[in-house]
Amino acid sequence: MKIVSKNFRFILSLVIVLSTLFTSCNPNDSNDSSLDPGENNEATLDLGSSIQRDFMGRIVDEANLPLENVNITIGGKAASTDENGMFIINNTDVNQNQAFITAEKSGYLKGMRAVVPTSGTNQIKIMLVAEHLAGTVASGSNSEVYLANGTKVSFDGDFKDENGNAYSGNVKVFVYHLDPANPDVEDLMPGSLQAQNSNGQERVLETYGMINVELKGDSGEKLNIADGSFAQIELPVDPAQISVAPASIPLWHFDEVNGYWIEDGAATLVGGKYVGEVAHFSWWNCDAQFPTVNLCLNIVDNANNPISNVKVELWRTGAIYPRTGYTNGDGEICGLIPANEVLTLKAFNQCSDLEYTTTIGPFSSDTNLGDIVLTSVVSSTITGSLVDCSSVNVTNGYVVLDYGNFYATSQVTNGLFSFSVLQCASVLDFTLEGVDYDSFQTTNELTFNFTNSNVGNIIACNTITEYVSIQVDANPVDYYVIGIDANAYQQGTGFTINAKSNTGPITDWFYIGIDTITPGNYAFSQFGFEAGNVDLDYNVANSLQLNLASYGNVGDYIDATINGTYTDLSGNIRTLSITIHVLRDN
Repeated sequence: MKIVSKNFRFILSLVIVLSTLFTSCNPNDSNDSSLDPGENNEATLDLGSSIQRDFMGRIVDEANLPLENVNITIGGKAASTDENGMFIINNTDVNQNQAFITAEKSGYLKGMRAVVPTSGTNQIKIMLVAEHLAGTVASGSNSEVYLANGTKVSFDGDFKDENGNAYSGNVKVFVYHLDPANPDVEDLMPGSLQAQNSNGQERVLETYGMINVELKGDSGEKLNIADGSFAQIELPVDPAQISVAPASIPLWHFDEVNGYWIEDGAATLVGGKYVGEVAHFSWWNCDAQFPTVNLCLNIVDNANNPISNVKVELWRTGAIYPRTGYTNGDGEICGLIPANEVLTLKAFNQCSDLEYTTTIGPFSSDTNLGDIVLTSVVSSTITGSLVDCSSVNVTNGYVVLDYGNFYATSQVTNGLFSFSVLQCASVLDFTLEGVDYDSFQTTNELTFNFTNSNVGNIIACNTITEYVSIQVDANPVDYYVIGIDANAYQQGTGFTINAKSNTGPITDWFYIGIDTITPGNYAFSQFGFEAGNVDLDYNVANSLQLNLASYGNVGDYIDATINGTYTDLSGNIRTLSITIHVLRDN
């Protein structure tokens, strides 16, 4: 498998936490207020003091497939995802009441998640959306772009670049509409539904639809609406919400620095769509707003054992959609909820079967509800040890559990790992896969059942014999270690090397080709090169140079490096370092 960011050091055990704040609300609440377009609204929420916390997470695409080589930033630390879409960042500085996570990969919209950090390991899941070119417009004239579902964006023709200079030329318009009916809305949306209204008050939101618009110029540069100009957005209201949709609703933009929503204007319901004006583009949200309190509770079984990884839904009376989260390693779940509301709590097992339901609330102040006992469930704890080829406990690695509709990870602590699950009556088997970062070895997928949930030792002893490593600037090193093909030309002299993920998207690839097998140094004009995580502008000269150290016989190694600087598609000069150590196939 592909191993990324080998320099990770992991010292924690599995804890699943609420991936986004529980929020739900009543659109008729009298505390609603709006902000006139153009009014200043500075982000000022108190997010608490600085603390250090640990994070482990998974980044996937819209098909729920893992994305590798995604750049993750939390606090002042960064990492990159591996072939399983996994990342780990330990001991990073975050706010006591909010940790803000960003996930970036070329060809995808920026992923952003905000959570209330807990002690132990905070588990994160982010679903990235591929960029969708909705249309191309020209500056200097009125224009419109549409999506098939009726989403519409109208421009007056005035645009600016990142430096505030007027832009003239073609404008590529990338548009994504996030429907509240999307079952993955919690993993797709930026931040959480935490917000600050025009009076500076903290609120929770109920969404009636979100839109992301990104503008790019002829050379791929980022653009925005010119100062003093406005664009009109039209978002179709979900048919399930139309009967309760307010005639006017606040607009909110997402603050990508502070990680929460800011009230910024209003939209009007016209012909089944919310229509409003915006003065800049980021994420925009049509939401009702409500006062909030913090709620914590624990999910336990009949023996009072905490149950982790339990999916919990909270439903407001009359709500169309719930808010969803997962219990952490102590069975705890915390988050912001609407004040003074009766809520229905539902708990599900790992096969998405409903196991328990009850009503809670209303709550007028912050509350710790204590234990919620799931009286009829069968809970199990899967335990074991991850060891290396010499049967020594792995100290730098993790284990993946795949069970029912559930995918979880546990970082090993001196080899030990543990997963708490609710057993599904119809699913008896589960699989585990362990990864040892220090030795570049894996277990491959291993199948077990609940006859004995203590699986003993699983051995990471499948040695990685070849790899390609890529580092851009001082970012974490990305490794390609599977699916590598190194072949001589069938005609003429030369060779090619290809590598890509078995399970990731088709954009995760590496390629070089050169018309020689003679060791030596070669300029960029003498070889072909592409990599999914290197956004090189081929129209700008670069200093990249390939050094071919050795070209072995079939079954022996090809060793080479590529080093130098290049210009990316945003005009930034980047430093590239690539090491190639692969077995020749033919």
